[in-house]
Amino acid sequence: MEIKVTRDLLDHYRKLKQEIPVLELELQMMKNTEAGLGNDTIFDYKTGYPRPQSIVGFDQQKYDRRRKTLECKKEKVRVIDQWIDDIKDGQTRCVFRMFYRQGMTWKIIAKQIGMPHNEDYPRVCIRDAYLKKMKIT
Repeated sequence: MEIKVTRDLLDHYRKLKQEIPVLELELQMMKNTEAGLGNDTIFDYKTGYPRPQSIVGFDQQKYDRRRKTLECKKEKVRVIDQWIDDIKDGQTRCVFRMFYRQGMTWKIIAKQIGMPHNEDYPRVCIRDAYLKKMKIT
């Protein structure tokens, strides 16, 4: 699966990172507790007439869907992390790391890079300019 870095993907990066531990915990709970159990109804024809019967068991399909979702999210995070690490300009790479990976605000980032009175500078002049230069929409 080819994942292309887009503005939308970057905007959802922080949320993706927060969802991964939640999904991992959910998968663990499904395996180790009753959270993974599901029930279904089948028709029993022993008497010649359909009688609904409930069956209970591990919901493997639900587990597999959750695991696939988790792997997809992990892959997206890995691609974005690698993309950020591959940024050649040090200041730009630093701004992307501070905002996306470390979750800093633009105000704190501006202070860190020496522009304490202009919090728009790192966002507009560094991040947005880089995204425009790389033709990422």
